[in-house]
Amino acid sequence: MNAHGIAAVARPAYRDANVLRWLAAYTASVAGDVVYFLALSWAAARAGGPSQVGLVVAAGALPRAVLMLGGGVVADRFGPRRVAVVSDAVRCAVVLAAAGALMLASPGIWLLVTVALIFGVVDAVFMPAVGALPPRITGPEQLARVQGMRGLSIRLSNAVGPLLAGAVLVVGGAAGAFTAAAALFALSLVTLLTVRVTPLTEEPQRGSAWRELGDGLRYVRHHRMLAPLVTVIGLSEMCFSGPVATGLVLLADERGWGASGMGWIASAFSVGAAASALLLTVAARIPRAGLAVCGTLLATAAGTVALGHAPSLPIAVIFGSLIGLTSGVTTTVTQALVQTETDPHYLGRVTSVTTLCTLGLAPVLFPAVGITVALWGAEVFFIGCGAICLLAAVLGLTVPVLRRAELNPPRPASPAGR
Repeated sequence: MNAHGIAAVARPAYRDANVLRWLAAYTASVAGDVVYFLALSWAAARAGGPSQVGLVVAAGALPRAVLMLGGGVVADRFGPRRVAVVSDAVRCAVVLAAAGALMLASPGIWLLVTVALIFGVVDAVFMPAVGALPPRITGPEQLARVQGMRGLSIRLSNAVGPLLAGAVLVVGGAAGAFTAAAALFALSLVTLLTVRVTPLTEEPQRGSAWRELGDGLRYVRHHRMLAPLVTVIGLSEMCFSGPVATGLVLLADERGWGASGMGWIASAFSVGAAASALLLTVAARIPRAGLAVCGTLLATAAGTVALGHAPSLPIAVIFGSLIGLTSGVTTTVTQALVQTETDPHYLGRVTSVTTLCTLGLAPVLFPAVGITVALWGAEVFFIGCGAICLLAAVLGLTVPVLRRAELNPPRPASPAGR
């Protein structure tokens, strides 16, 4: 183990200056994303009306989903930090160019679509790269803590980002908000350059991009832990990457709780998720990690069904916080297991697969949300989401390697580690 690895073992991740620099860069980047998306939606609404907002947002989501797996290949081939730095630089330049264009003329919808397309392509590369960085900056025993810190970063960025975007939109309009987003990407870039990354012990053999992509997918498919784990991640996240938020709006409307009631439940969910992230950040270890995931999935399934049947707003708020807490534990521990089990040479590609499962499966349920609530009511929708979580828990319990999984330092793995 090198000196950095010894230092990482000697002190928790939240006291490791190298990890904290990475966390600062990540927080700035996520906050920049939030400000950018709000500025983009605001500019689209002003340029073409509400009907055009969906077109612009979809223009960015499509290339991100289609190119995500290719982004993992790029991260593994060129190194995750280098790819993250270049991605931040490109995003900064693109958003600054958009700000300049808006200052010179009224925004056209096709200008915004072009910006969204380019941003989506870069995001497809950035997300696997940033997800592959933690095992290269700290020891394996600290990965659960790092994922907890990452969860706290996301919650902080999602809380502060809209406030910053709103303030800048009032003062400087969409151009000012784009400029603020670019400044955050620049801050992320500069901070990332100070992060020390442990080099791989040996360089893998390189082939064509298609061959490397196929190799990565085969690695996941044949790995005894990763194959079922990725399935569990996809099932556990598909409801909570967007559809449940839409379901909350319809549930609050159906029960007469109004927009404020929906806000209370959503805030309770965020508080619960932040609490789980904080808990896992300071926890010394997570015993029986596989069973812990199965247990939290069972609790999430029960809480989701109970939320749909909540007779009053205060009870719904309680169940919302419970779901945030348990689903937050599931997300943190499963991501730490992925990074512990994966051969470092494949981290970018494996991260791209898990990210695609998280973001790619959720849109499948969006059309079903409104239809289900319209035909059978919000209760049935939340029963369905609970059933999907239950299926993930059953899979985890019935696959021995998942049920017995532990967050221990991994044994040296070969590309065949299957």
